[in-house]
Amino acid sequence: MAKQKVKEMSEQTQDTAQDSNVPESISLQDLQVLLQIVDLASSRGAFRGAELTQVGAIFDKLNAFLSFIAEQQKARAEAESTAKEATGE
Repeated sequence: MAKQKVKEMSEQTQDTAQDSNVPESISLQDLQVLLQIVDLASSRGAFRGAELTQVGAIFDKLNAFLSFIAEQQKARAEAESTAKEATGE
């Protein structure tokens, strides 16, 4: 299931990159796919024992970053909703 989701997100990213001549950038969705790739690779034994500390540290940093961004987006959406209710829109 995770493999299919990674494949779908990868295809979406490739489609977007082909539509313009602008250099590719990394989106939050790309980072989420990367997190899933690391998790999938780890579950399949792709990393040696000596590498697990580094892989785990990067995984934790990326996961914390994405969680922080998600919380900020949620707070922003709630603030905008509250502002709209206050102005009667």
